[in-house]
Amino acid sequence: MRIDATPLEAIGSAAGAAAHSAHTADRIRVGGLTRLTSIDFPGRLAAVVFCQGCPWRCGYCHNPDLIPAGAATALDWPQVMAFLRTRAGLLDGVVFSGGEPTLQTALSAALDETRSLGFETALHTAGMYPQRLATALPLLDWVGLDIKAPWSRYAAVSAARNSAIPVQESLGLLLASGTPHECRTTWHADLFPVGELVAMALDLAERGVRSWALQAGRVGALAETDLPADVVRAFQGLFPHFSLRQA
Repeated sequence: MRIDATPLEAIGSAAGAAAHSAHTADRIRVGGLTRLTSIDFPGRLAAVVFCQGCPWRCGYCHNPDLIPAGAATALDWPQVMAFLRTRAGLLDGVVFSGGEPTLQTALSAALDETRSLGFETALHTAGMYPQRLATALPLLDWVGLDIKAPWSRYAAVSAARNSAIPVQESLGLLLASGTPHECRTTWHADLFPVGELVAMALDLAERGVRSWALQAGRVGALAETDLPADVVRAFQGLFPHFSLRQA
């Protein structure tokens, strides 16, 4: 996913200059906006709102500029809403990505305002704030949940202590909700070996995960490690919906 951080001159400066409403959605910190995607929300044409800030420090992060929560933002929420009003009836949905969207206390309010324009909504999350995810789930049509690693490896991959615990809770909440979703794992052999990846896949399948995507990871310079064909076949047998994606 690519961030288009270009200011929204195209929709005019009036929205940015207008007085903010009292809505709590105005507090959401937006690090960038992609105006059109066909890949980030399955089956929909969508815009992507990139939320600023993430408490984890995964070495392969695709959007490192979004990690600092206090960094200058590309635009404000009224500007995003002004843009979305011009796309009502043209786009199917809006994806909230990051960074980590559930870091934002205003996420549910922003989802609610987005849905009021007639858009479906999707969320990309690492599951680190399960209670905020629980609040957001009734406002979501699809969720992409990152499963970073085997539970025993989470602290090393995320650079955050005890990080597996909230993710397990978020996964349980998502599975129980019935909300359409996909779990996905970014992997490279430098992160953990194939044997642990297989054990992780077995654990996810036992927990009830039906859709899993395995993504080639970036560790320093771009590097890819091919999985043995029998491992790929095993994953295809474990998950009714399995995909292997290259970086």
